[in-house]
Amino acid sequence: MPTMLLLLLLQISASCLWLGHGEVVTSFKSSCPQFFFRGTPPNEALEPESPAWICQRIQNNYHFATLYDRSKRIPVYSAYLYQPESGQRPNTWLVEPQLMGPSYPKTMETEKTLIKKFHVSLDQISNSQATLQDYKNLMGLNRGHLNPSGHHNSPMSKAATFTLTNIVPQNEKLNGGEWNNYEEQTMVKKTEGCKTTYVVVGAVPGNNYIAKGRVNKPSHIWSSACCEVNSNQRKAWAVIAENDKNQVELLTLGQLEDRLTQLYGRDRVSLFDNSCPRE
Repeated sequence: MPTMLLLLLLQISASCLWLGHGEVVTSFKSSCPQFFFRGTPPNEALEPESPAWICQRIQNNYHFATLYDRSKRIPVYSAYLYQPESGQRPNTWLVEPQLMGPSYPKTMETEKTLIKKFHVSLDQISNSQATLQDYKNLMGLNRGHLNPSGHHNSPMSKAATFTLTNIVPQNEKLNGGEWNNYEEQTMVKKTEGCKTTYVVVGAVPGNNYIAKGRVNKPSHIWSSACCEVNSNQRKAWAVIAENDKNQVELLTLGQLEDRLTQLYGRDRVSLFDNSCPRE
């Protein structure tokens, strides 16, 4: 192979590693278990009728995991390691080609790039997930991250959170108010002394929709954490907020699981491995 061609191929290969990947998998336990305490994801009590398990990957590394509801076009939950660090907030929104089918690339792309480069239509994209158009002209709502970019310590991890599969229609006062206070202040206090903190943050589907019935507006937003203080000591906490009020309620992990069990009305909800304290 000519040297120049080889160099060109190596350059293309290297550049591809910088692209985002939203890999649709069959199991978090076998594909990206590192985001769950002791490799244990939440149980099936939260699973929607049309689930998609996504391991979010950029630069050949996984950064978090998302269980996505294809029909309601919102995430059920996102799971990640809490590693906050200041840095520039990304502003490029991405979508997941593989939600259209396994034959599409694993590479996370902008809608524009996906339409131009891979010759798909916006209708094809919107059939499987929310699009930017769905979040235009909202009244009292905005794009609410489940997994916030500020809880990550690298530009790649922060960029990975700017996928619409990690977004729900959230009350704008809550998103910029008490929920933001929880993410930026309460979490700092709660994680004091923690070596590793595992977070699972989610949204309870509601009865209302935006974008002419395309995207569900959650009734509640919730977050839970299990932290390892040392090999023998762990602590856990949780919060929940109604998605039409600027109020956040601090709970024990057990109290949140009780609340979610009631809200979902299915089997008993379990968010973490049993060794995380519920009280």
